[in-house]
Formats: sequence, structure tokens, C-alpha cells
Amino acid sequence: MQEHEMKASNNTQPLDEHRVARNFSDRVALGITLTLRFFADTFFAKRYGNRAIVLETVAAVPGMVGGMLVHLRCLRWMVEDQGWIRTLLDEAENERMHLMTFVQIAQPNWFERFVILTVQALFFIAFFLLYLISPRTAHRLVGYFEEQAVVSYTLYLAEIDAGRVENVSAPDVAISYWNLPVDARLRDVVLAVRQDEMGHRDVNHEFADSLTSIEFQQEV
Repeated sequence: MQEHEMKASNNTQPLDEHRVARNFSDRVALGITLTLRFFADTFFAKRYGNRAIVLETVAAVPGMVGGMLVHLRCLRWMVEDQGWIRTLLDEAENERMHLMTFVQIAQPNWFERFVILTVQALFFIAFFLLYLISPRTAHRLVGYFEEQAVVSYTLYLAEIDAGRVENVSAPDVAISYWNLPVDARLRDVVLAVRQDEMGHRDVNHEFADSLTSIEFQQEV
């Protein structure tokens, strides 16, 4: 899957799609997601711009970690990657562009930047270990993360539409990356980002399903 395919997600995707946890691996992933969601809600409340910065800092890690580890596995076993590496690296780059966009919009202070550095370091280590232990759980975790990201950006849009968040001009980096009109606003950016997150949600759930199927076949 190429970068532009990752960004141009299918507009018919349902916003509220949720993958039901069907096994222990899924329940672990969902439990972690809901726990982190609780802390994010507590710390950021309705400061969705600042929440987006931390969210995207974390969201840019899994694709890079997964792509690296799949790459090494393919080298080690001399097998094809079935397109996983490029898809995961494209996802990481896409999330990084989300971060670059919201940094310009929300202008994080020094404390929030410290939180970002700390969260990213801790999450990188934790996700790296999780992917080594159970790639299936790791992809399901990202799928659930992206479900929550879609929820957060939907709430962000509601705040903009209600006038509680100023619908400022879109940064140049966002206009260039998503090919938005020159007069695009924050609402247009959030819509584009939410569409990306829906694509990442579906891809990671599909990867987790694929790994579940492989493990089931091996057991049989």
C-alpha cells in the first residue's frame, strides 16, 4: 500500500467501527487502550489540540517499530514481506506529519514537550517488547488506539463546530501534505487526519486478523 493510498482512505468507512475483543490477546490490547484513554481524558480534558500532539507522538512509533522488526524477520528467514514493511513505514510517516501539523496549531509549552519526550521514550520501549512477544497483540493494540483517535478527532470537530475551538487557518505543512485549498481551516485538517486514522485502524485490525489466522493454522 503506497503513501497516497494510505492517506486517501475510503470515505464509506464507518466512524464508530469497533472490533470486538474475541480472545485474551484482544482483551489485553483493549484494556491497555482504555487505560491510556482514561489518563488522556483526565490530563487533557477538552484541549484536543494538545491531546493530538501527544497522541500523534505515540501513534508515529508503532509503524516504524513494526516495519523495522518485519524487515529484520524477512532478512533472517529470507521470506517476502507481503507489502507489510512499506505499509507500516508509510503509516509512521503519515502519523509524523500529523504531529508536525498539530505542533504548529497547538504550540505546546515546555512542560508538554517534556511529557511528549517521556511518553514517546516509554512507549517505544514498551511497544518494541510487545511486538517481539506478540505481533498480533501489537497490531490489535494499534487498531484500538486508532479507534480512539477517530473518537477524539470527532469530538475535536464538535468543539470546532460549536465555536468553542477557533477554526484557525490550516498550517502550510497541512495544506501541502493533504493538497488542501489555500484557504483551508483547522476543520479541514481534522477531517483529513481523522480519515487517515480510520485507514490505520482498519489496516492494523486486518494485520492482527491475519496473524490470528496464521497462528490458528499452525496450531491445527
